[in-house]
Amino acid sequence: MGLQYPPQLDLVVICDYSTGFRKPEMVKERLAVVVSQRLPHRDGLCTVVPLSTTPSRAGIKYQCKVELPFEAPPPYPGKIKWAKADMLATLCYDRMGLPYTGRDPLTGKRKYLKIILAEDELKKIRHAILHALSLDSLAAHL
Repeated sequence: MGLQYPPQLDLVVICDYSTGFRKPEMVKERLAVVVSQRLPHRDGLCTVVPLSTTPSRAGIKYQCKVELPFEAPPPYPGKIKWAKADMLATLCYDRMGLPYTGRDPLTGKRKYLKIILAEDELKKIRHAILHALSLDSLAAHL
């Protein structure tokens, strides 16, 4: 794991939350979506929102249902995920990797999968982020 380059906005990555976090924070490896662009003087960092396979409770505005363009590989089954915008985090690239689908039979190298969220799915996540940060009055401007 460990990305060697700045991930693009809207890219789905695997994030390792197992070090430096404590329950009830995220504490395991999971899919997340990059929600920030590369910032000047902040090399090696980006902001992500974790994705879950567990549906959120009805009426919670800081979490939202999102649909991936295609199914993620195991152990992250299904196209439908829930963005947990209340768990927004800025992490270093070392905690991130791309989902992979196995190894190339000829070279033995991992085959990585690039999952990019659609613009309307990213907009739903941004809306949920504003609610998570108590900035819901700005949601009308998205």
